[in-house]
Amino acid sequence: MASSDKPEIVDRGRKDDNQEEGQGGFIDKVKDFIHDIGEKIEETIGFGKPTADVTGIHIPKINIERADIVVDVLIKNPNPVPIPLIDINYLIESDGRKLISGLIPDAGTIHAHGEETVKIPVSLIYDDIKSTYADIKPGSIIPYKIKVDLIVDVPVFGRLTLPLEKTGEIPIPYKPDIDVEKIKFERFSFEETIAILHVKLENKNDFDLGLNSLDYEVWLSDVSIGGAELSKSTTLDKNGISYIDIPITFRPKDFGSALWDMIRGKGTSYTMKGHIDVNTPFGAMKLPIDKEGGTTRLKKNKEDGGDDDDDDED
Repeated sequence: MASSDKPEIVDRGRKDDNQEEGQGGFIDKVKDFIHDIGEKIEETIGFGKPTADVTGIHIPKINIERADIVVDVLIKNPNPVPIPLIDINYLIESDGRKLISGLIPDAGTIHAHGEETVKIPVSLIYDDIKSTYADIKPGSIIPYKIKVDLIVDVPVFGRLTLPLEKTGEIPIPYKPDIDVEKIKFERFSFEETIAILHVKLENKNDFDLGLNSLDYEVWLSDVSIGGAELSKSTTLDKNGISYIDIPITFRPKDFGSALWDMIRGKGTSYTMKGHIDVNTPFGAMKLPIDKEGGTTRLKKNKEDGGDDDDDDED
């Protein structure tokens, strides 16, 4: 066979490297062109992604049963048209454990080129938390993390999710223990007696209570001796014991046969119920105080025929 008759071998399985690079470069250029066009459209029409931030967390109401929390979220809309806030998903957790979650649908509209603070109300029910997590004790302070997903619908971009997080601490309040250690007569008569209740308050919370006032009613030997509201300013230290004096007026003759036990200085049964208004690091609280089945001592001044010895004063 002559050399001119040799078959020509053509490699159809390989492409020219320069050809591949050219095609890849062309695709990249197309992508860049589309991206640039998109940015130009956004700049020309004025569309952009909204922004959001948690600007505040408030506790308007807190007591031993629940805490009402309001989360303030500031949303800014840079677009020339209003955007709907489709849904708000929220979750409150503590150490990775869910305390509460929820969904707020159709949460409103953010005005064009405007901003708006959206308020997200959440309620923590303490009985639910304590029944779910036995290690969360009354009187303690627990950490929390609030997670919020804002779902908005923006022209050009479509549906977007704006995730937000905020951390803090919240208490699980516990009512103080109360005990009337003794009742000291300031002026004694069968018709009207003015006395001072020496009251012990034990704060079992991990935070101070700033006492502002209290209201109360007292029963001695199952007979109501009345009650009152009293402005009293003092601090009940966390996990500590404090003492306050409460004035009261009553008529001993209303007690019948129990009066003689009181006069002889024997222990007298009592019940006390009421509330205290306090300030805390987490806001104002109104906490119940109550003691049933307690026993206290009555003590008269010397001028009223009693022993005014205060050796057992605290």
